[in-house]
Amino acid sequence: MAKEKEVKNGHHYDASDISVLEGLDPVRRRPGMYIGTTGPEGLHHLIWEIFDNSRDEAMGGFCDDIEVVLLPGNRIRVADNGRGIPVDIHKKTKVSALETVMTTLHAGGKFGGENSGYKVSGGLHGVGASVVNALSVFCRAVVYKDGGIYFQEYSQGKKKGAVKKVGSTKMHGTVITFEPDIEIFKEIKFDFNTIVSHIRQQAYLVRGLKILIIDARGYEGKIDDGSVFYFRELGLELPSTSFYFEGGLISLIKYYNKFQKPIHNHIFYIQKELDNVAVEVSLQYVDDIVDRIIPFANNIYTGEGGTHVTGFKTSLTRTLNTYCKKNEMMKDSEGGFTGDDVLEGLTAVISVKLPEIQFEGQTKAKLGSVEAQSAVNTVFGEAFASFLEENPDDAKSIINKSILALKARKAAKAAKDSVLRKGALEGMTLPGKLADCQSKSAEESELFIVEGDSAGGSAKQGRDRRTQAILPLRGKILNVERARIDKMLASKEVKSLVIAMGTSIGDTFDISKMRYHKMIIATDADVDGAHIRTLLLTLFYRYFRPVVEAGYIYIAQPPLYKIKKGKEISYAYSDEERNKIVGKGADVSEIENLDDQTATAETEADAEEEIKKRPNKIHIQRYKGLGEMNPEELWETTMDPEHRILKKVDIGDAEEANKVFDILMGSEVPPRKSFIQSNAKLANIDI
Repeated sequence: MAKEKEVKNGHHYDASDISVLEGLDPVRRRPGMYIGTTGPEGLHHLIWEIFDNSRDEAMGGFCDDIEVVLLPGNRIRVADNGRGIPVDIHKKTKVSALETVMTTLHAGGKFGGENSGYKVSGGLHGVGASVVNALSVFCRAVVYKDGGIYFQEYSQGKKKGAVKKVGSTKMHGTVITFEPDIEIFKEIKFDFNTIVSHIRQQAYLVRGLKILIIDARGYEGKIDDGSVFYFRELGLELPSTSFYFEGGLISLIKYYNKFQKPIHNHIFYIQKELDNVAVEVSLQYVDDIVDRIIPFANNIYTGEGGTHVTGFKTSLTRTLNTYCKKNEMMKDSEGGFTGDDVLEGLTAVISVKLPEIQFEGQTKAKLGSVEAQSAVNTVFGEAFASFLEENPDDAKSIINKSILALKARKAAKAAKDSVLRKGALEGMTLPGKLADCQSKSAEESELFIVEGDSAGGSAKQGRDRRTQAILPLRGKILNVERARIDKMLASKEVKSLVIAMGTSIGDTFDISKMRYHKMIIATDADVDGAHIRTLLLTLFYRYFRPVVEAGYIYIAQPPLYKIKKGKEISYAYSDEERNKIVGKGADVSEIENLDDQTATAETEADAEEEIKKRPNKIHIQRYKGLGEMNPEELWETTMDPEHRILKKVDIGDAEEANKVFDILMGSEVPPRKSFIQSNAKLANIDI
């Protein structure tokens, strides 16, 4: 017999237990569902949502000028000279269309088909403006339309008053100003370079669109920024960046390859519409071993790829294999190209535009529209085949590049298989110098990668043997920026690290076999230590990027100073912290290597005697390396989970990271020299 009421966890479960969130409350309750995260990425996503609305106007041919301003007080202002958000009464909501768009989820101008004027847009669910409004403590919309200026303000998604007509004008457009809510975001700190980098892509993608970005955060004077259409009208001398490109994707390819050496002269480009899908592709091969594919769907950067990227890769592999076979450029014994072979050294931008677009998730990181795959496959395949026929010298360079990659892949596989087989014969595949931990749980296991045998000795003695493993490296590892797997695995130090990780490498890489969920780089606080750290980060980024993206890579922060005040011992991790501990006017003695394990007994005795004679004297020891610490010091400052400081390594912008690694670790000297000169003022120099 059925029970009258369902009992759940000891409580009756009925209609009263069902929460009904009204208006924009769902957004404030679960912001991550709409912007992905409430961290820095989600914070900047608010700008993208408002900017995308203006950009969609430009894509429709209704706007050619957008201005983005960073204002004091964490406010962002976006103005465009588009048609202006409609302000007349909405038939269904019975209020102004402006209020409907700003305060209602799934309301927007991108659902009305051809009559809306948006043949193509990046908007997905009509949630952009309303989500930004919901997550802002202040939001203001000013619309210039049909001869009038209309105004409405909001807070946390709720209107402060009705839409009002506040003036007359001959202009048209929309100005949105918002201030993110500190209740939602842990830290509100907009990064000007991040904004410029994102918007630069959009300028390349929409020809003839002028974009101006102004950093007005330093202007703290009282100003009514709502009194002007464009902030630039105020005539202030402020830092700014502007973009305007007529070259489109070809210009973007040139930008990404600025520090690279192209292997062929002509940049491939095609723009064509097929089955109501507009396809635009540009590519160029360079003298490098990594690929850069930059995909867009309705001008939204789809960092996780999707159907358009799948169609492109399939077509690229097939077209090059067909051309190679037709022109007998490869031996039958070599087989054919794989996808990885033809991607090596490739820089490509893929842009598709669809009337009805489907993304996987609200943050639009991956395209799901099936029709994009066949359209890109066909359009690109036909055009690229013609390009190869019309440019035989370029075709020869591209094919030779892919053949070289094919041969390297086979050599690398043989080398890798040899390494792994040899590792297995040496006992559980682990290198002899690895001091492994007792735990078999990757979630709690840590691997400290330390510099030199001296630091390795201290770390092995001072560690928690249950969860902490130590792998000492001798000297600097191979720079893998331009090294293939076979050469890389010939390096003893790199091979030891790969075997210790347990994930294998290349096409057999498996992150689920990762033996440690914390890989901690612990190098000395000097130039050599920084170089080794950079080499290790290059290795992880180029060959183990999923490990970085999973958040498994950390950098240890050992102290720079040990400070003794009588019997009291403190550690300082920066000069500022040292000065704060020491205080002004203190009796200070700088002691080199007071507790160095290699120091003589006589030196230590002299130092201790001096401490007894002058108990108020402060003794400061400057650590130059981890090897100068005894096991107890290394444990309590750098290895103890309760007290240590670790920096997690993540990839905020994969393309920017690619460019920096190219500059710093590549073979071209001029770009590296320019980078160093431009950023020298940011360096902390230890003299």
